[in-house]
Amino acid sequence: MAIRLLPFRQYNEHDVINLFRANDTIIGAIPTDAASGVAAPNRNGQHDNGLIVSIDSADFTKEPVEYGTEAYLGKTDYPHIGRNQYPKATPTFKQCVITAPFGVTLRQTLTHDENGEKLLYYPQKALELNAVFPGQAVPILTRGLITVSKAGLDDNVLNANPGAALYANASGKFTTTSSGSAVQVGVLIGLGDRSAVGTNPDYFSGDGDTGDYAVIKLGL
Repeated sequence: MAIRLLPFRQYNEHDVINLFRANDTIIGAIPTDAASGVAAPNRNGQHDNGLIVSIDSADFTKEPVEYGTEAYLGKTDYPHIGRNQYPKATPTFKQCVITAPFGVTLRQTLTHDENGEKLLYYPQKALELNAVFPGQAVPILTRGLITVSKAGLDDNVLNANPGAALYANASGKFTTTSSGSAVQVGVLIGLGDRSAVGTNPDYFSGDGDTGDYAVIKLGL
């Protein structure tokens, strides 16, 4: 699903940057559910958390928050009500560029929940989904210890040895493959499987090999 980070993590809040929102390209490409036509929290995409991203724009001569009309608000052109504006953080991040990885997203960006209800009017559900609304700043971790599920890993990571250098691929996943001028993003601490832990496997790990995970020392 769109949450790729597992609960075990260790980091200092000083290594988290809270300035950047997902750019409009990412928001426009959030996977939708075929039945409802709205964003589906259980679909992977560039809006996920646990995703390696790069800086898209960061013009700090502008105001840190911009206001404008936004379809996410619904109908905004009713007569005689003035202007209905939506706030957005000005700096944006984009899909990962392997030569310039910036950090790992700690929250996913969502518009609707799994029932098709707009999260803008259901902030408690957004918290439960570890999500922010489009336009809100996403906390981005640059250094620390994180646990990443299989959805955030290239397959070659699952065959690597502890201590292996990790890089980012163009999809924002962790990989052991260094392509061209790729920048190292971390070190593999170890691997595990949530579906094969003693006599009490993780109920939420899924079937087959979907319980695979990696503990990673992130350093950017």
